[in-house]
Amino acid sequence: MDLTGEVLIRELKKEDADQVSRIQASITQTPVTIDFNKIVEDRVKNAESANFVAEYEDKIVGFMISYILLGGFGIEKSAWIAMFGVDPKFMGQGIGKKLAEEVFGFYRHKGITNIRTSVRWDSTDLLSFFKTLGFDRSEFINLRRVLD
Repeated sequence: MDLTGEVLIRELKKEDADQVSRIQASITQTPVTIDFNKIVEDRVKNAESANFVAEYEDKIVGFMISYILLGGFGIEKSAWIAMFGVDPKFMGQGIGKKLAEEVFGFYRHKGITNIRTSVRWDSTDLLSFFKTLGFDRSEFINLRRVLD
């Protein structure tokens, strides 16, 4: 079943934080330790970034949070999809694609042509989703260091 015709995509609002947190918890099946109130508040203040939610019957069923990175490590201005989730009860119904298309349109209008994201190598479902949107490996390798 494809609900995309019945799903409303709108800009993220400050009062959406609890529902975004609920979706994240239902995806990870663990308690949320991230302060979504702070994340959402910061994103809502920044009109330069694309942050959207998907609503179905007045309930948020998906979200995509992104930001603009101004240069760094040899790349021009680019957009980064930082957080994304669809309520597991609504996965596979085109909601993620609809959110992504809204984000792509937002950045296309701003003249930003490079959109990036980072996905865990073992998240095959998420990798597959982003591949269907046209994402591919980039010229970067993610590095990390754990501080003591």
